[in-house]
Amino acid sequence: MKRKGLKLITAITLLATVVLSGCSNGGSQKITIGTQTYSEPKIIAEMYKALIEENTDITVDIVADLAASPIVIQSMDKNDIQMATLYSGEIFNNYFEIEDTKDRQEVLRQAQQGFDENYNFKWFDGFGFENTYAFTVRKELADEYQLTKVSDLKNYADTMKLGVDTTWLERDNDGYRPFQEHYGITFNDVFPMEISLVYQAVADEQVDVVLAYTTDPGIKEFNLQTLEDDLQFFPPFDASPVLRKDTLEKHPELEEIVMTLVGKIDAATMTSLNYEVDVNKRSPKEVAVEFLKENNLLKSEA
Repeated sequence: MKRKGLKLITAITLLATVVLSGCSNGGSQKITIGTQTYSEPKIIAEMYKALIEENTDITVDIVADLAASPIVIQSMDKNDIQMATLYSGEIFNNYFEIEDTKDRQEVLRQAQQGFDENYNFKWFDGFGFENTYAFTVRKELADEYQLTKVSDLKNYADTMKLGVDTTWLERDNDGYRPFQEHYGITFNDVFPMEISLVYQAVADEQVDVVLAYTTDPGIKEFNLQTLEDDLQFFPPFDASPVLRKDTLEKHPELEEIVMTLVGKIDAATMTSLNYEVDVNKRSPKEVAVEFLKENNLLKSEA
């Protein structure tokens, strides 16, 4: 089945213009990396800033807290920013015609091809992790019932309480109703709440299962066991570095630097890095530089 959508509405373009006013790429020896509001892309942006500035004469600016990935994409399209971390599942947001699939490699391939042909972006292979929905359970329950994948919940769900992000219940394609149909699983009780509250609820044993994100630091903070999505219900969202191709043409040395992190950051590592920022309250720059030095990727003080 094919889906065809329109380019994003002008309201998003206007918002991106306001947020990025004065931040466009004015000089050939300067690039700007844009990030969304959460810690993950901010940490990666700081990694690339340190790597690029150590190995080239290019100055890197970071514009943080763009409201959502669609705004990041529109900002790159307008050349207000030249680089970002983006997620393969973004193709489902109607940028261009796609073939519906949940195969990770095929979703990535369509992102790479579609954003090349329609936006002139170079979408690299993934860092090694995805940030998508994941069912998690308290570790003691995982051990007691030998839970390793979502299908394992089927025999126990009618006695379990599920805590979820409020919006998930309303999603048509990957929300609770289609999940029930896909897995044949219905929980005894479902408690919708703000995502920031679900972890405290599981810590207080008010819920048994939490719908989280695969690199959310709450998984580590509250010692939760992530369950494999063995029937591939959730669409893949593999993280990749993305650059404007004209930026790479001006600065071909960037390609080798970008590739330094491709395939080098798995989900457990990204979760730990997010934990350092969100829970231990360290700066994204400090965490990024520490990671690079621990992995012998950076020599100088950033």
